[in-house]
Amino acid sequence: MRSKVADELRKEQMDDLALRTPSERIALIRNSRERGLRLYMAAQRVDRETAINLIRRERQIGRKHSRCMIESLQ
Repeated sequence: MRSKVADELRKEQMDDLALRTPSERIALIRNSRERGLRLYMAAQRVDRETAINLIRRERQIGRKHSRCMIESLQ
């Protein structure tokens, strides 16, 4: 069962994005990503570089091992 409120909010967000220029969309994504990183840093009590490395490691969990990714995460 889907939520009507969630559907309406999703539609509003999609309509808002449709009205933005590509550069505005990119800026919105960058701001969102930066905000998420700051929240992660605060929750984990780590600095920026450590937070980025932790996120990269977490994204690799369950994936097929790749030597280049393993080397970049060390």
